[in-house]
Amino acid sequence: MTDDTLIRIRQGERQVAMTQGGAVSKRAALTGLTAAALRWRVDSGRWQSPCPGVFVSHSGPLTEDEGLRIALLWAGDGAALAGLTAARLEGLNGFTDNRIHILLPHSRQVRKPSPGLRVIVHRSRTFDPGEVHPARYPGRTRIARSLVDAASWMPSGRAAQGVLAAGVQQRLVRVEDLIAVTARNQRLRRRTLITSTLDDIAGGAHALSELDFTRLVIRRFRLPAPSRQVSHRDSRGRCRWLDACWDDAKLIAEIDGMHHMEPGEWADDMERENDLQLARYCVLRFPSFVVRYRPGHVAAKIRQALRDAGHRC
Repeated sequence: MTDDTLIRIRQGERQVAMTQGGAVSKRAALTGLTAAALRWRVDSGRWQSPCPGVFVSHSGPLTEDEGLRIALLWAGDGAALAGLTAARLEGLNGFTDNRIHILLPHSRQVRKPSPGLRVIVHRSRTFDPGEVHPARYPGRTRIARSLVDAASWMPSGRAAQGVLAAGVQQRLVRVEDLIAVTARNQRLRRRTLITSTLDDIAGGAHALSELDFTRLVIRRFRLPAPSRQVSHRDSRGRCRWLDACWDDAKLIAEIDGMHHMEPGEWADDMERENDLQLARYCVLRFPSFVVRYRPGHVAAKIRQALRDAGHRC
């Protein structure tokens, strides 16, 4: 191979790597390299081909970002990262899934992936190109579509509720946007559960434990509906949020997750509770696991407090 040929190959490599971030389709690679030069890079071990038609411009271990790009290139035109894969790229925390979720139009077919490519392909009749974020790379669905799809594809209904609540609680999406996405997809798996969960979130239940409180305690035992996520100014003038409040009864119920056991959070909770007690509120606090596994106990305590305040329930 002549020096001129090597120079052209290296120039082509740089062009490909700069525009595609290391992982390239065969078509893109051939815009900067000849077919012979591409074969030489792979045969010599300088490049690798993790699946047919896709190349990586180095021989080392693949990064997570390269794995995502490879999956998209394998899936072809019209594909987008979706579900938990896309949501995690947008900042969703608390959910792990080592698989790469790809969304395709319903009519698109793809070849079987290579064994090392952990790709889950989903097809949708309602997948619109406008639901792909125009400014994100690798290409992915917008966060509202990503979270609704993730909820639909979760292994359980409870996990589906959790991912929707987390998206809103972590301020990644507005519940109105989730409702709009759900309304457009009449064939959505778990549509009834997702719709009712979003209604509860819109009413102020912003965590999985709060959804349990609404479903297992308030509705099942026919208690008066409280106001949810009520703002309250503490003695320092800080805005605090109350999980459930029956203001006419001066009753507050707080649902405590595990993070409330941390020393700083625990002291903060005590200070807030003292302020509320001084303001003549009755404060009932329940661990989230009690709400889930002993809802009758929680309901009985709330009913007693409401009756003591003069409610007929």
